[in-house]
Amino acid sequence: MNLRPVFRTGLLAIAALCLPFVLPDASAHAQFNGPSLAASNSINRPVTLTTDPAILYPANRELRLAPGDQIAVHIYGATDYSPSVRISIDGSIHLPLIGTLQIKGMTLPEAERLIEKKLMEGGMYRNPQVSLQLTDSPNQVATVTGELHAVVPINGQRRLQDVLAVAGGLTPLSSHTITIDRLGVDQPIVIDLGTDPMKSEESNIPVFAGDTIIIARTGVVYMLGAFKNVGAIPLPPASPLTLMQAATVAGGPGFEGKMNQLRLIRTEGTNRTVVSVDMKRVLNGKDPDPVLQSDDIVLLPSNMIKSAIKSGGLSTLVGFASILAVATR
Repeated sequence: MNLRPVFRTGLLAIAALCLPFVLPDASAHAQFNGPSLAASNSINRPVTLTTDPAILYPANRELRLAPGDQIAVHIYGATDYSPSVRISIDGSIHLPLIGTLQIKGMTLPEAERLIEKKLMEGGMYRNPQVSLQLTDSPNQVATVTGELHAVVPINGQRRLQDVLAVAGGLTPLSSHTITIDRLGVDQPIVIDLGTDPMKSEESNIPVFAGDTIIIARTGVVYMLGAFKNVGAIPLPPASPLTLMQAATVAGGPGFEGKMNQLRLIRTEGTNRTVVSVDMKRVLNGKDPDPVLQSDDIVLLPSNMIKSAIKSGGLSTLVGFASILAVATR
């Protein structure tokens, strides 16, 4: 008996069974078209960088007392007066021989002079020399939020790179455009860290207590299907990313990939569309290399037979053909 027709029949039967899982039909293609969840428009959005030196490099900001701060009071030459108090939520403290004082928003020298005045007015000391020591403060911190989450202590001032290092460092998906919300500054401070280490000092600005540092997420492109390495690829902060560049980062197409049937799934506003791209024509310079956008999905379908060969499934196909051959005898 000639097994060649039976073998071919078996392969066609197996292909018919596997085809729905490999090639999407019209209804599967349609699910990518039409309304979809709205994409975020805040990713990799053009921003205006802060360039005013007075904002980027202000003079040293004096520490000002705030609710929650704990201070120790000392009088030079007097060991019998050394209270330690915490500033209440209304900004006041209660000291022996003085009573209640409002010191919220004062600097340490201003609070020292106020306590000296009250001690002299009460006739307790003739010319006291008061010194205050800030022993504990939940307010002398900078908050890092967004792609990083940390609360970093700030003693006086620290540099931005130091604060980011303490917070754990930027992740691969962290944007290099940093936003800082600072008390007393009307507009957010926007800094571009860049990618050139030789220019890193320009963006390494001072960070003060009370600053909130916001790390945005950079845009990504999702590589799926028959690429050697599937997953998310971050978009470069200062240059476009083309399809061929993204495919290179993803390890290139696999043996089983249908290079002439690549699909680029893009969300624009509330609409999701599918664009067919022939990678072979792009590689040969016959078609332009598409520039990818944030949240693009690049899908490279697989050839069923090649996938079976790659995964060692050819013996399975031959086995099915042999069973069909025996069954038709």
